[in-house]
Amino acid sequence: MKTIQLIFSRKGIIIAAVLIVFGAAVYLARKSHASSATPTAASDPVPVSVATVQEVPVTEWDSFSGRVRAVNQVEVRPRVSGMIVAIHFEEGQLVKQGDPLFTIDPLPFQAELDRAQAVQAGAQAQLALAQTALDRSRRLIENHSIAQSELDQSNADLLQATANLKAADAAVQTAKLNLGYTEITAPVSGRVSRAEITVGNLVGAGVTAPVLTTVVSVSPVYVEFDIDEQTFLRYAANGASGNTGIEHIPVFIGLANEQGYPREAHLKSIDNQLDTTSGTIRVRAIVENAKGELTPGMFARVRTGGSDTTAAILIDDRAVGTDQDKKYVLVVDGSNKVAYREVKLGPIVNGLRVIRSGLQKGERIVVNGLQHVRPNDVVAPTSVAMDSSQRPLAKL
Repeated sequence: MKTIQLIFSRKGIIIAAVLIVFGAAVYLARKSHASSATPTAASDPVPVSVATVQEVPVTEWDSFSGRVRAVNQVEVRPRVSGMIVAIHFEEGQLVKQGDPLFTIDPLPFQAELDRAQAVQAGAQAQLALAQTALDRSRRLIENHSIAQSELDQSNADLLQATANLKAADAAVQTAKLNLGYTEITAPVSGRVSRAEITVGNLVGAGVTAPVLTTVVSVSPVYVEFDIDEQTFLRYAANGASGNTGIEHIPVFIGLANEQGYPREAHLKSIDNQLDTTSGTIRVRAIVENAKGELTPGMFARVRTGGSDTTAAILIDDRAVGTDQDKKYVLVVDGSNKVAYREVKLGPIVNGLRVIRSGLQKGERIVVNGLQHVRPNDVVAPTSVAMDSSQRPLAKL
């Protein structure tokens, strides 16, 4: 009897456990169905700052890197051979054209000049004698006192004497030039370098002769830089090419230790061909350098502007995103929905980025919170000024 009761008791426990598990499964299933039947609440719009695209008249500025070059740069070489006997300048000294720099021993050249002048005097005497002989022969030939051949000989002697005198004159001129070349003077005004050859050294002459020193002009100076093909085409479209129409293009120069571009310059020339390797063309500007602060070879920052003022689309540079090799902005439409828009960038003007294509005046774009939204998202826009410098400071 007890065994039967125990069996029934165990069966009751098992049945109760099964009922509990079944009830729990039914409850979870109903709850899951109720949860799936309840619609998901829509995500809240992402708060972003938007600004209206501006179109204003601007002068587009392009920035380049350049080098200062001397207008005149001369390597001073001897034109006659000899020994250097004097140096007349200090290293780095400012000299004027014609100032003495070196002296080569003039004594051999003075002696050569004296010899040439003596030969010249002899040639003059021979010419005078030949002229007298010819005059006598002409009188005698009238009286038939001499043969015609003697008159012809007198004419030939006069011509020979005349030629000898011209050769003697040329020798004297050459000797004077060589004597003058012993005084080496500054070919241009400017700053002289160090003396490469010192007193007591023998030097040769000609194009293979050693460089004695160099002289570079100080003011004005050139600033040379390369512009890309697109910039060149824009300038050419406004009539700037070679030496024509470039006077209207503003140019400003800044040194490495200067803020901005404080030095005004003027375009001197644009080269006659593009470098096919780099796709650039060489441009030369000229700038005054009265204080001598610009030294040839120095690095210079260059800013050039278009010759005409044009209307341009301007946006905050922080509104521009990068998608691999593309630049884009996020445009917000009237329903606050975000759209992807590829744009083509221009230079920075007055702190804002020029947009060459992709945007129109009056459109709204995301300028803050770009990284938190994606195309087709709905946003909660807050209107701000396009120029970040005009926006009120955020409250912390």
